[in-house]
Amino acid sequence: MKIALVAGVQSGCGKTTATLALMQHLHTAGYSVAPFKSGPDFIDPMWHRAVTGRVSYNLDTHMMGDDACRERVQAGRREDVAIIEGVMGLFDGRAGVGGKGSSVDLARTLNISVWLVVDAKGMAGSIVPLVAGFCAEAKKVGVAISGIIANQVGSEYHAKLLTDLLSEHGLPPVIAWLDKAAQALPERHLGLKMPSEMDIPDFSSSLHTDADQLLAACDELRPLARSLHNHSPRLKNRCIAIARDEGCCFIYQDNIDWLKEQGAALQFFSPLQGDSVPENCHAVWLPGGYPELHAKRLSQSATWDSLRKHIEADKPVLAECGGMMLLGSALIDHSNTAWPMANILPYTTRMQDRLAALGFREDASGARGHEFHHSTRTPEIELPPAFTLSRGDNGMRYRNLRASYIHWWFPSAPAVVAGWLGGEV
Repeated sequence: MKIALVAGVQSGCGKTTATLALMQHLHTAGYSVAPFKSGPDFIDPMWHRAVTGRVSYNLDTHMMGDDACRERVQAGRREDVAIIEGVMGLFDGRAGVGGKGSSVDLARTLNISVWLVVDAKGMAGSIVPLVAGFCAEAKKVGVAISGIIANQVGSEYHAKLLTDLLSEHGLPPVIAWLDKAAQALPERHLGLKMPSEMDIPDFSSSLHTDADQLLAACDELRPLARSLHNHSPRLKNRCIAIARDEGCCFIYQDNIDWLKEQGAALQFFSPLQGDSVPENCHAVWLPGGYPELHAKRLSQSATWDSLRKHIEADKPVLAECGGMMLLGSALIDHSNTAWPMANILPYTTRMQDRLAALGFREDASGARGHEFHHSTRTPEIELPPAFTLSRGDNGMRYRNLRASYIHWWFPSAPAVVAGWLGGEV
């Protein structure tokens, strides 16, 4: 399988648009594409799936670890080409320059080169020192930049000028460029709007390249001896009910796969549709999402009585971010309207225009996850913490319910997460 990692010089340089255009171009040309996203993002993988028709998996060297990233990519070997969208700028990670969680660290882990996206609007000769600096810094950690994708290019003449300048200075070639008419994706708090909210644009119409040129610039994925996992399934004969709809949509595909691997039977229900929690389930998972966009419908949901009965019966519940917001007494939206929620836990959540928290999180048990939200939680009564973190939201515990702003990556601590869901530890 061919493989490439598309990284940017910074957030906002057009990396997602370029990645979608590349995926769409290759898919249209008849190649099967295995999409991946570097970092803990939920929405970009939705867009990957929309343009390729295949599930996009997250890769993160901090949250998942190096071996899990390698194994996840190897699992996609049946496809013709793997395209990985990077996170933020090439060297932006958990800390330092190119630390854990960064795109360059992922490239180092997978032993592959990088395609660098540069916003070339209003740029000519300045592209040379910019690219040269990125190449030199990447080389320090054993990573090569093999191609440049220029974004916001004004004309064919502009593209040729950039191409010639890089060639004259012995720098990586321009393997693709997007003109200034390239589709800009609409954004909101937490990132892009979801593909389910709009028609899928023709990104590739603004992309200037050809499939043969792209494949020639790809690396070959090197074979890897798969690790053997001999643990007995920890959730065998357990039914896990998962809230899944447009309000609860931030779900790592690896978490779904992990639950199945652990022997769990999965049932999905929709709080937006007012579905009851399945009576035969042993545990409930309430993932994050956008409850604030559907607050009116959720305030009238018929789900809450069955969820309350499940909780009062001491059955396990894991609630993450938006799923946690559903459990409070009220959700106050951006227009300052207070919408009643399930009223199971004693707090109110309030949306705000600025970021409230962002970063990787790790529980004392070893479970890892990520926190990213624009709301705050105001407790009415203090409850015991659900988790023990040196930084971030420790949440609250009630009976066998754990709720916080953290989105957990389940395979990071299998025994711990299985315990949260009432399985064997």
